[in-house]
Amino acid sequence: MLCLVSGGADSTCLFHALRELGYRVSALHVDHGLRGAESDADAEWCADRFGAEVVQAAARCSTEAGLRDIRYSFGQDQLRATGHTLSDQVETIVYRLAARGQTKGIEVRREDGVVRPLLCLWREETEAFCRERGLEWRTDSSNPDTLRGLVRHRILPLLEELHPGARENLLRVLDQRRTMPPALAELLDSTAGSKRIDLGGGVQAVREHERLWLESGPLPLEGEVQWGDWRIESRLPGLKVRGWRPGDRLAGRKKKVQDVFVDAKIPRSDREAWPLVVRGDDVVAVPGIVEAEGVSATRVTD
Repeated sequence: MLCLVSGGADSTCLFHALRELGYRVSALHVDHGLRGAESDADAEWCADRFGAEVVQAAARCSTEAGLRDIRYSFGQDQLRATGHTLSDQVETIVYRLAARGQTKGIEVRREDGVVRPLLCLWREETEAFCRERGLEWRTDSSNPDTLRGLVRHRILPLLEELHPGARENLLRVLDQRRTMPPALAELLDSTAGSKRIDLGGGVQAVREHERLWLESGPLPLEGEVQWGDWRIESRLPGLKVRGWRPGDRLAGRKKKVQDVFVDAKIPRSDREAWPLVVRGDDVVAVPGIVEAEGVSATRVTD
C-alpha cells in the first residue's frame, strides 16, 4: 500500500498504524514547492522518517482542490491511502454547506482507488497516537491561511461555543441523507428524453424530459383491478392495466392516447395517474374516455 504523507500528525499516524497492523507500506511525498525552505524541509523530513519517495509537482496551482488533484495524479498503479480524519470530514461539510448548499462529505474510497482508513478518528486521536509512540510530526504554517484553515481555526470553534456537540451534530447530516436506488440514479443521469425503470415492489419511476413521477407497474386484469379511484373489470384474457406512456396509441388506430387526453380535456397533471387497459403494447381502452367491448370501468368517489 502506498501512503501519501505530508509529515503532519494524520499521515504520520496512518503510516505507522498500517505498519503496526502488518501492512507492507511505502510512502510518497508530493512537494508542491509553495513554501520555499519550509517545503524543502517537509520533503527531507518525509524522506528521512518514512523513507518516502519525494516527487516534485511540475504544475503550480493555488486552489486546494487543484493541489489535491495533483497529489492524486501520482502512484495511480497502486492502492493509495491518505490520512483524512473525521475532523477533515466536518470541515468539508461546513465548507460545502456554505459554498455549495450541499452536504456531500469525504468518501472512504474514491472512484480512483484512493482510500481513507482514518475516516473514523478525530484529529486529536491521531495526535494522541503519535504522542504515545514518541512520533514527531510537522506543522504546515500556511494552514491557517487556507479555506480549510478558516473553517478549522475560526468557524468550528464558534460553532462549538454555540453547542459543544456541534462537530458530532454536523456528521449526522451525512447519516440523514436519503440515498436512492442505483436504478433511479441511472434514470436521472440518462440522456434519453423519456425513460422508465422498475424500482421493484410494483413501482416504476418514469422521466419525461425534466418531469419525473412514480406509478404502479402493469397489473394483470383478471376479473377486477383497483387503480387509483378507478375500478376496472374484464373477463377477457391477456389484459393488463398500467399508466400512460408517451407514444401510446389506440389498438388498430393511428391516434395517440395523448391526443385522446387532449380531446377529452384531461389536464396534463392527471394523465400520469390515468389507467389504460392494454394487451401487449396495444391500448385497448382508456377508462371513462374510450370504451372496449368486454371491459367496464367505474370511477369510485367518496
